[in-house]
Amino acid sequence: MTANVERLFKKLQYRFTDIQLMEKALRHSSFVNEQSDGNLRDNERLEFLGDAVLNLCVGDILMRKYPDVNEGELSRMRANLVNESQLAAVARRIDLGDFVKLGRGETQTNGSEKNSILANSFEAIIAAVYLDGGFEAAFHMVTTHLEPLMDLLRSPEANQDHKSRLQELVQVSRQPVPGYEVIGESGPDHDKTFNVRLTLRDVTTKGVGRSKKLAEQDAARKALRKLHGDNPEGIK
Repeated sequence: MTANVERLFKKLQYRFTDIQLMEKALRHSSFVNEQSDGNLRDNERLEFLGDAVLNLCVGDILMRKYPDVNEGELSRMRANLVNESQLAAVARRIDLGDFVKLGRGETQTNGSEKNSILANSFEAIIAAVYLDGGFEAAFHMVTTHLEPLMDLLRSPEANQDHKSRLQELVQVSRQPVPGYEVIGESGPDHDKTFNVRLTLRDVTTKGVGRSKKLAEQDAARKALRKLHGDNPEGIK
């Protein structure tokens, strides 16, 4: 067992019995496409399963945690919790990007920092845990890493999108509206990644997402953190 694997076990707070499942969950398609082994599989099928397991776990946790909350609010809370930006943030907290195997192109474009790759890899890990240890193991991991965020999602601010929150903030302070500019895009037509730059007076941020809207949301989120003076991750 390598020190790197032990480090991941500690970060996940889960120890795999089947190491090959874990390795598959961390294997991006860009890496597999560059290998000569035709039997090697990427993590996309695990990502599909992980998305379903994650939604079930989060739905169960929210139902138990908030017995008096109606279905509409529960749905909004779950959507806010399992979106790409939130899952990528969870993945960053456990340094998951350090363990994902990427192809040369993705490595050169800092793929290990892309929200889409981090979120998808985290979902694949959830599926791998589910297959390795059963539903209880997956449920425990989701609870460990996501439940601390749930109370935050009940605030009115959390149920608004970041662009709307930023817009309201600048209107109250009578600042000019933020500008969004697409500064780059990469990937095939069916799986593009967009890069957007947000400019607001002396604040500039860059967002990344699978669509222009998601990239703008990511840039707005980072701008809000800068304006609030809360930047523990050194967001640029």
